[in-house]
Amino acid sequence: MTEAMRKILQQCRDNGDFDAVIDAVPYAGLLGIKLHAMDLQPTFILPANKDNIGNPMLPAIHGGVIAGCMETSAALHLLMTMESIALPKIIDFSIDYLRAGRLQDTFVSCQVWRQGSRVANVAINAWQTDPSEPIATARAHFLLVQE
Repeated sequence: MTEAMRKILQQCRDNGDFDAVIDAVPYAGLLGIKLHAMDLQPTFILPANKDNIGNPMLPAIHGGVIAGCMETSAALHLLMTMESIALPKIIDFSIDYLRAGRLQDTFVSCQVWRQGSRVANVAINAWQTDPSEPIATARAHFLLVQE
């Protein structure tokens, strides 16, 4: 993690506004990921965007866009919630696609199942209209690199 990113992260933790962290991650910016607090839990939003369409017949969001958004959201969630400042590096990512992601806003929530000093396991859910009807679920394992 660069010193500039470390400073941005610390400032965001101090003031509770993590938009600058999301803006500092280029892939999050490319996808347009936004942060929204829902039921006091950080929830990420992938805004509807015609550039993210994989199947124009439905139209449906490309599976790689959904997976990329979920993985990025999990890493951002760890950056926001960990006590120490550590860079989460992906070890493993497994996704289950449950429904077609339509051309509408997609919401992503993350739950840290286990976090040790070196590894974190995160469960991720993506939905569009109802959290009880996810379009995809995933599990991610991150190496926490202390610098």
